[in-house]
Amino acid sequence: MKDFSDASFSPEVIEAMTAALQASTATLPEPVSSAHVQVLAESILRTAKTGEWNPAVLQRIALMELQLASRG
Repeated sequence: MKDFSDASFSPEVIEAMTAALQASTATLPEPVSSAHVQVLAESILRTAKTGEWNPAVLQRIALMELQLASRG
């Protein structure tokens, strides 16, 4: 996992990120690979760090990044 040690989030943002990760993984077919979860989590962390805290937007960006990563 990439280093996010310099990131700091309020409880509300952590809640939004958690909701986005859960919603994102729920859309994936079973079994969900840990690599896919890692890509989603890193995307959500990176996007939240830029100031985006809407769970739906975090989810959409994470799923788009996962789709792009799967093609590469």
